[in-house]
Amino acid sequence: MRDAFIKLHLSILLAGCTGLFAKLISLHETEIVWFRMVLSSLMMLCIFGVPKVSKRKSFASAAAGAMLALHWMLFYCSIKASNVCIGVLCFSLTGCWTAVIEPLAGHRKPSVMELLLSLLTVAGIGCMYFLSPDGDSGVGEGVDVKRGIIIGTFSSLACAIYMVMSKKISCGMRSRDFLQCGMSGGLLLVSLLIPVYLMAFGLPIDTTLKMPTWTDFGWMLCHASFCTVLMYMLQLAALRKLSAFTVNLSYNLEPVYSIIFAMLFFGEAAQLNYSFYIGLTLIILSVVLQSVIVARKKKSIRV
Repeated sequence: MRDAFIKLHLSILLAGCTGLFAKLISLHETEIVWFRMVLSSLMMLCIFGVPKVSKRKSFASAAAGAMLALHWMLFYCSIKASNVCIGVLCFSLTGCWTAVIEPLAGHRKPSVMELLLSLLTVAGIGCMYFLSPDGDSGVGEGVDVKRGIIIGTFSSLACAIYMVMSKKISCGMRSRDFLQCGMSGGLLLVSLLIPVYLMAFGLPIDTTLKMPTWTDFGWMLCHASFCTVLMYMLQLAALRKLSAFTVNLSYNLEPVYSIIFAMLFFGEAAQLNYSFYIGLTLIILSVVLQSVIVARKKKSIRV
Protein backbone atom coordinates (compact mmCIF):
# COMPACT_ATOMS: atom_id res chain seq x y z
CA MET A 1 0.00 0.00 0.00
CA ARG A 2 2.85 2.37 0.85
CA ASP A 3 4.49 1.67 -2.53
CA ALA A 4 1.21 2.44 -4.29
CA PHE A 5 0.94 5.85 -2.61
CA ILE A 6 4.61 6.63 -3.36
CA LYS A 7 4.11 5.81 -7.06
CA LEU A 8 0.87 7.79 -7.08
CA HIS A 9 2.43 10.97 -5.69
CA LEU A 10 5.48 10.66 -7.94
CA SER A 11 3.10 10.56 -10.90
CA ILE A 12 1.28 13.63 -9.53
CA LEU A 13 4.59 15.53 -9.28
CA LEU A 14 5.34 14.68 -12.90
CA ALA A 15 1.81 15.72 -13.90
CA GLY A 16 2.37 19.03 -12.15
CA CYS A 17 5.32 19.65 -14.48
CA THR A 18 3.01 19.51 -17.52
CA GLY A 19 2.19 23.18 -17.14
CA LEU A 20 5.89 24.05 -17.23
CA PHE A 21 6.39 22.26 -20.55
CA ALA A 22 3.24 23.84 -21.96
CA LYS A 23 4.79 27.23 -21.29
CA LEU A 24 8.29 26.28 -22.47
CA ILE A 25 7.01 24.82 -25.77
CA SER A 26 5.99 27.48 -28.30
CA LEU A 27 3.77 25.14 -30.35
CA HIS A 28 -0.01 25.48 -30.79
CA GLU A 29 -2.01 23.47 -28.23
CA THR A 30 -3.21 20.99 -30.86
CA GLU A 31 0.40 20.45 -31.92
CA ILE A 32 1.46 19.79 -28.34
CA VAL A 33 -1.21 17.11 -27.88
CA TRP A 34 -0.55 15.51 -31.28
CA PHE A 35 3.24 15.39 -30.92
CA ARG A 36 2.86 14.21 -27.32
CA MET A 37 0.86 11.22 -28.53
CA VAL A 38 3.20 10.50 -31.46
CA LEU A 39 6.42 10.67 -29.46
CA SER A 40 4.97 8.65 -26.58
CA SER A 41 3.76 5.93 -28.96
CA LEU A 42 7.10 5.75 -30.77
CA MET A 43 9.12 5.65 -27.54
CA MET A 44 7.05 2.80 -26.12
CA LEU A 45 7.23 0.92 -29.42
CA CYS A 46 11.03 1.21 -29.49
CA ILE A 47 11.45 0.28 -25.84
CA PHE A 48 8.81 -2.43 -25.40
CA GLY A 49 8.06 -3.59 -28.95
CA VAL A 50 4.61 -4.45 -30.30
CA PRO A 51 2.08 -5.09 -27.50
CA LYS A 52 0.78 -8.65 -27.27
CA VAL A 53 -2.88 -8.38 -26.30
CA SER A 54 -6.19 -9.71 -27.57
CA LYS A 55 -8.22 -7.71 -30.08
CA ARG A 56 -10.90 -7.06 -27.48
CA LYS A 57 -8.41 -5.66 -24.96
CA SER A 58 -6.65 -3.73 -27.71
CA PHE A 59 -9.82 -1.95 -28.85
CA ALA A 60 -10.92 -1.32 -25.25
CA SER A 61 -7.53 0.20 -24.41
CA ALA A 62 -7.67 2.33 -27.55
CA ALA A 63 -11.11 3.61 -26.47
CA ALA A 64 -9.67 4.59 -23.09
CA GLY A 65 -6.78 6.34 -24.83
CA ALA A 66 -9.24 8.25 -27.00
CA MET A 67 -10.95 9.48 -23.82
CA LEU A 68 -7.55 10.59 -22.49
CA ALA A 69 -6.88 12.48 -25.72
CA LEU A 70 -10.29 14.14 -25.43
CA HIS A 71 -9.40 15.22 -21.90
CA TRP A 72 -6.14 16.78 -23.11
CA MET A 73 -7.85 18.59 -25.98
CA LEU A 74 -10.59 19.99 -23.74
CA PHE A 75 -8.04 20.95 -21.09
CA TYR A 76 -6.05 23.06 -23.54
CA CYS A 77 -9.28 24.36 -25.04
CA SER A 78 -10.41 25.53 -21.58
CA ILE A 79 -7.13 27.38 -21.12
CA LYS A 80 -7.51 28.98 -24.58
CA ALA A 81 -11.06 30.10 -23.79
CA SER A 82 -10.14 31.54 -20.40
CA ASN A 83 -6.66 31.22 -18.92
CA VAL A 84 -4.32 28.75 -17.20
CA CYS A 85 -5.83 29.44 -13.76
CA ILE A 86 -9.33 28.42 -14.84
CA GLY A 87 -8.19 25.35 -16.78
CA VAL A 88 -5.98 24.04 -13.97
CA LEU A 89 -8.49 24.62 -11.19
CA CYS A 90 -11.30 22.91 -13.12
CA PHE A 91 -9.12 19.79 -13.33
CA SER A 92 -9.65 19.34 -9.58
CA LEU A 93 -13.29 18.47 -10.33
CA THR A 94 -12.10 15.07 -11.62
CA GLY A 95 -12.38 13.53 -8.14
CA CYS A 96 -15.93 14.83 -7.79
CA TRP A 97 -16.96 13.27 -11.11
CA THR A 98 -15.30 9.98 -10.13
CA ALA A 99 -17.26 9.81 -6.87
CA VAL A 100 -20.38 9.51 -9.04
CA ILE A 101 -19.09 7.59 -12.10
CA GLU A 102 -17.08 4.85 -10.36
CA PRO A 103 -20.04 3.55 -8.28
CA LEU A 104 -22.24 3.52 -11.39
CA ALA A 105 -19.60 1.55 -13.33
CA GLY A 106 -19.23 -0.88 -10.42
CA HIS A 107 -23.00 -1.19 -9.85
CA ARG A 108 -22.81 0.00 -6.25
CA LYS A 109 -24.21 2.87 -4.25
CA PRO A 110 -22.17 6.09 -4.14
CA SER A 111 -20.09 6.53 -1.00
CA VAL A 112 -21.31 9.35 1.21
CA MET A 113 -17.73 9.86 2.44
CA GLU A 114 -16.40 10.17 -1.12
CA LEU A 115 -19.09 12.69 -1.98
CA LEU A 116 -18.31 14.73 1.14
CA LEU A 117 -14.58 14.70 0.36
CA SER A 118 -15.39 15.80 -3.19
CA LEU A 119 -17.43 18.72 -1.87
CA LEU A 120 -14.45 19.67 0.30
CA THR A 121 -12.36 19.89 -2.86
CA VAL A 122 -15.01 21.93 -4.64
CA ALA A 123 -15.08 24.27 -1.64
CA GLY A 124 -11.31 24.66 -1.91
CA ILE A 125 -11.58 25.62 -5.58
CA GLY A 126 -14.35 28.05 -4.73
CA CYS A 127 -12.19 29.72 -2.09
CA MET A 128 -9.27 30.14 -4.47
CA TYR A 129 -11.55 31.65 -7.11
CA PHE A 130 -14.41 33.56 -5.46
CA LEU A 131 -12.50 35.01 -2.49
CA SER A 132 -9.83 36.62 -4.64
CA PRO A 133 -9.62 40.44 -4.80
CA ASP A 134 -12.46 42.02 -6.77
CA GLY A 135 -13.86 38.50 -7.32
CA ASP A 136 -11.80 37.98 -10.47
CA SER A 137 -9.22 35.45 -9.18
CA GLY A 138 -6.57 37.12 -11.26
CA VAL A 139 -8.60 36.82 -14.45
CA GLY A 140 -7.91 39.62 -16.88
CA GLU A 141 -10.21 41.56 -19.12
CA GLY A 142 -11.55 39.88 -22.23
CA VAL A 143 -11.42 36.41 -20.66
CA ASP A 144 -14.53 34.27 -21.14
CA VAL A 145 -14.65 32.77 -17.64
CA LYS A 146 -17.98 30.96 -18.04
CA ARG A 147 -16.93 29.30 -21.27
CA GLY A 148 -13.60 28.28 -19.77
CA ILE A 149 -15.30 26.75 -16.72
CA ILE A 150 -17.84 24.84 -18.85
CA ILE A 151 -15.13 23.37 -21.11
CA GLY A 152 -12.88 22.69 -18.09
CA THR A 153 -15.72 20.84 -16.38
CA PHE A 154 -16.12 18.54 -19.38
CA SER A 155 -12.34 18.10 -19.45
CA SER A 156 -12.38 16.83 -15.86
CA LEU A 157 -15.34 14.58 -16.74
CA ALA A 158 -13.37 13.02 -19.61
CA CYS A 159 -10.43 12.48 -17.26
CA ALA A 160 -12.64 10.80 -14.66
CA ILE A 161 -14.11 8.46 -17.29
CA TYR A 162 -10.60 7.62 -18.49
CA MET A 163 -9.45 6.74 -14.97
CA VAL A 164 -12.44 4.48 -14.33
CA MET A 165 -11.99 2.81 -17.73
CA SER A 166 -8.27 2.37 -17.07
CA LYS A 167 -8.81 0.58 -13.77
CA LYS A 168 -11.24 -1.88 -15.35
CA ILE A 169 -9.61 -2.45 -18.74
CA SER A 170 -5.98 -2.62 -17.58
CA CYS A 171 -6.76 -5.44 -15.14
CA GLY A 172 -4.79 -8.50 -16.27
CA MET A 173 -2.73 -6.44 -18.73
CA ARG A 174 0.80 -5.14 -18.52
CA SER A 175 0.78 -1.38 -17.95
CA ARG A 176 2.97 -0.78 -20.99
CA ASP A 177 0.62 -2.77 -23.28
CA PHE A 178 -2.38 -0.80 -22.07
CA LEU A 179 -0.58 2.51 -22.58
CA GLN A 180 0.66 1.59 -26.06
CA CYS A 181 -2.81 0.66 -27.27
CA GLY A 182 -4.27 3.69 -25.52
CA MET A 183 -1.83 6.11 -27.14
CA SER A 184 -2.63 4.67 -30.57
CA GLY A 185 -6.36 5.19 -30.01
CA GLY A 186 -5.76 8.67 -28.65
CA LEU A 187 -3.55 9.62 -31.58
CA LEU A 188 -6.26 8.57 -34.02
CA LEU A 189 -8.91 10.63 -32.23
CA VAL A 190 -6.66 13.70 -31.96
CA SER A 191 -5.83 13.49 -35.69
CA LEU A 192 -9.56 13.46 -36.48
CA LEU A 193 -10.42 16.23 -34.01
CA ILE A 194 -7.74 18.75 -35.04
CA PRO A 195 -9.61 20.02 -38.17
CA VAL A 196 -12.83 20.30 -36.12
CA TYR A 197 -11.00 22.12 -33.32
CA LEU A 198 -9.42 24.60 -35.74
CA MET A 199 -12.75 25.23 -37.47
CA ALA A 200 -14.41 25.84 -34.10
CA PHE A 201 -11.92 28.64 -33.38
CA GLY A 202 -11.92 29.96 -36.95
CA LEU A 203 -8.29 29.01 -37.61
CA PRO A 204 -6.92 27.80 -40.96
CA ILE A 205 -5.61 24.23 -41.14
CA ASP A 206 -2.08 25.38 -42.00
CA THR A 207 -1.71 27.08 -38.60
CA THR A 208 -0.88 23.77 -36.96
CA LEU A 209 1.09 20.54 -37.41
CA LYS A 210 4.20 22.33 -38.61
CA MET A 211 7.64 20.91 -37.86
CA PRO A 212 8.82 22.08 -34.42
CA THR A 213 12.14 23.80 -33.83
CA TRP A 214 14.97 21.79 -32.24
CA THR A 215 14.30 23.54 -28.93
CA ASP A 216 10.60 22.67 -29.00
CA PHE A 217 11.43 19.13 -30.09
CA GLY A 218 13.78 18.71 -27.12
CA TRP A 219 11.16 19.95 -24.68
CA MET A 220 8.55 17.69 -26.32
CA LEU A 221 10.84 14.65 -25.85
CA CYS A 222 11.13 15.45 -22.15
CA HIS A 223 7.39 16.08 -21.95
CA ALA A 224 6.55 12.76 -23.61
CA SER A 225 9.17 10.76 -21.66
CA PHE A 226 8.57 11.98 -18.12
CA CYS A 227 5.12 13.60 -18.08
CA THR A 228 3.44 10.98 -20.27
CA VAL A 229 5.09 7.54 -20.44
CA LEU A 230 6.65 7.46 -16.96
CA MET A 231 3.77 9.36 -15.34
CA TYR A 232 1.05 7.05 -16.65
CA MET A 233 3.11 3.92 -15.91
CA LEU A 234 3.29 5.02 -12.27
CA GLN A 235 -0.38 5.99 -12.30
CA LEU A 236 -1.48 2.58 -13.60
CA ALA A 237 0.69 0.83 -11.02
CA ALA A 238 -1.06 2.82 -8.28
CA LEU A 239 -4.50 2.09 -9.76
CA ARG A 240 -3.94 -1.65 -9.30
CA LYS A 241 -4.05 -1.20 -5.51
CA LEU A 242 -6.03 2.01 -5.05
CA SER A 243 -9.53 3.00 -6.14
CA ALA A 244 -10.01 5.34 -9.08
CA PHE A 245 -11.59 7.84 -6.67
CA THR A 246 -8.53 7.82 -4.38
CA VAL A 247 -6.21 8.35 -7.36
CA ASN A 248 -8.33 11.12 -8.85
CA LEU A 249 -8.80 12.86 -5.49
CA SER A 250 -5.04 12.76 -4.92
CA TYR A 251 -4.59 14.31 -8.37
CA ASN A 252 -6.28 17.40 -6.97
CA LEU A 253 -2.74 18.23 -5.82
CA GLU A 254 -1.64 18.58 -9.45
CA PRO A 255 -2.95 22.16 -9.82
CA VAL A 256 -1.24 23.04 -6.54
CA TYR A 257 2.08 21.64 -7.78
CA SER A 258 1.63 23.42 -11.11
CA ILE A 259 1.07 26.76 -9.38
CA ILE A 260 4.05 26.23 -7.06
CA PHE A 261 6.30 25.28 -10.01
CA ALA A 262 5.11 28.34 -11.92
CA MET A 263 5.96 30.49 -8.90
CA LEU A 264 9.44 28.97 -8.62
CA PHE A 265 10.44 28.85 -12.29
CA PHE A 266 8.44 31.67 -13.88
CA GLY A 267 8.01 34.09 -10.99
CA GLU A 268 4.19 33.89 -11.06
CA ALA A 269 3.78 34.40 -7.30
CA ALA A 270 2.11 37.78 -7.77
CA GLN A 271 -1.53 38.27 -6.77
CA LEU A 272 -1.64 35.25 -4.41
CA ASN A 273 -3.52 36.06 -1.21
CA TYR A 274 -5.20 34.36 1.76
CA SER A 275 -7.86 32.77 -0.48
CA PHE A 276 -5.19 30.70 -2.24
CA TYR A 277 -3.92 29.30 1.05
CA ILE A 278 -7.43 28.56 2.34
CA GLY A 279 -8.25 26.69 -0.86
CA LEU A 280 -4.89 24.92 -0.81
CA THR A 281 -5.53 23.76 2.78
CA LEU A 282 -8.97 22.36 1.91
CA ILE A 283 -7.67 20.46 -1.13
CA ILE A 284 -4.76 18.97 0.81
CA LEU A 285 -7.10 18.11 3.68
CA SER A 286 -9.40 16.15 1.35
CA VAL A 287 -6.42 14.17 0.01
CA VAL A 288 -5.01 13.44 3.47
CA LEU A 289 -8.38 12.33 4.83
CA GLN A 290 -8.95 9.96 1.91
CA SER A 291 -5.45 8.51 2.29
CA VAL A 292 -6.04 7.88 6.02
CA ILE A 293 -9.42 6.28 5.33
CA VAL A 294 -7.97 3.93 2.70
CA ALA A 295 -5.02 2.98 4.94
CA ARG A 296 -7.36 2.18 7.85
CA LYS A 297 -9.62 0.07 5.65
CA LYS A 298 -6.68 -2.00 4.41
CA LYS A 299 -5.40 -2.41 7.98
CA SER A 300 -8.79 -3.61 9.25
CA ILE A 301 -9.01 -6.12 6.39
CA ARG A 302 -5.60 -7.58 7.29
CA VAL A 303 -6.61 -7.84 10.94
